[in-house]
Amino acid sequence: MAATGGMRLLVQLFLDAIGASSLVIGLVGSLDALGMLAGSFAWGAMSDRLRRRPLLLAAMGGLVLTCAVFVFLPPPSVALPAALLQAFARTGFAAMGIAMISAVSIAGRRGRNLSYLTSASALGFALGGGVMGFVLDAVGFRWGFLVATSLPALGVVSLLFLPHESRTVLSERQTAWRMALHAGLAPLYFGTMLRQMAIHGAFALIFVYMAAEGIPAGLMGVVAAANMATQTLAMMLFGRLADLIGRRRVFVLGFALSAAVPCVFALADAAWSMALGFVLLGLSFSSLYMGSTAHIGDRIPEARQGTMLGLFESVRGLGGIVGPILAGAIRPAIGFEGMFLVMAAIAALGLIVILVPGRRSR
Repeated sequence: MAATGGMRLLVQLFLDAIGASSLVIGLVGSLDALGMLAGSFAWGAMSDRLRRRPLLLAAMGGLVLTCAVFVFLPPPSVALPAALLQAFARTGFAAMGIAMISAVSIAGRRGRNLSYLTSASALGFALGGGVMGFVLDAVGFRWGFLVATSLPALGVVSLLFLPHESRTVLSERQTAWRMALHAGLAPLYFGTMLRQMAIHGAFALIFVYMAAEGIPAGLMGVVAAANMATQTLAMMLFGRLADLIGRRRVFVLGFALSAAVPCVFALADAAWSMALGFVLLGLSFSSLYMGSTAHIGDRIPEARQGTMLGLFESVRGLGGIVGPILAGAIRPAIGFEGMFLVMAAIAALGLIVILVPGRRSR
């Protein structure tokens, strides 16, 4: 995740430096989401049938290779496919890691146990994003990409210490979407897709927006790291709250805060106000993610949790495909502020989607 945080900043600024259009830069976010869509569901489904340790090693190796492509400072025609494959490799960790922990957790501890992994992920992202801006200022793009490549290479070593595991043979052949409908999870998945469309759209051009506001690259990394630094602590907090007050209250709060995030960005004109938006983003994602994943773990049998948690990651990716393209297309016409407000309206629609079925069920 440290590599992911660093690469997100480096790739946006690299493409901007070589003259790529805002639509092309936004397309990186869409391809990232497309890789997330395909990768999460594929890795999740495989993890329900195969041993997860070699799958995690394969995913980490893929991340090393796709980061290494950028060391050669490729043109957009190469950078875009590399970003797609990088997202495919990276998202295996969310689907498989969450499934591994959820499967061995009792309901009363599931939220807390999941928060340990998500907090570690947030901490890595915060460190990578926070440091990489200074690395870029000091050594330039080529060495910055090389530093980012070395991080998942170290991760390969750490995965060698994972214990071996046995696998349960599946007898259930119900499709993932049918299972989502049967378990009452469809509104959560659809609302999450809309929320991710809004946040990915707002985030697709965020570093370009900060550059336009005169914020230097080194400070950009620190500002953006406020998101993941917040998540490092907030994941632990909301994981415990999900066990104490219920999953739904926690993820509804996340949806509500998500609608406010683009509004803060629309009003921001300095580093401190941008940092406020990233802090709010960290709180919104932490509450939404911890409440949602624990809720899915409660409703889905252990043998299918990899698939269904992978599907949750995939619908996040599905929403993220459209958001960056929409943001890149409308930004020249309505400006950054107008684009952020459109994203806020989409996030608010996601909140409505999850609230209406909940009221009917009560």
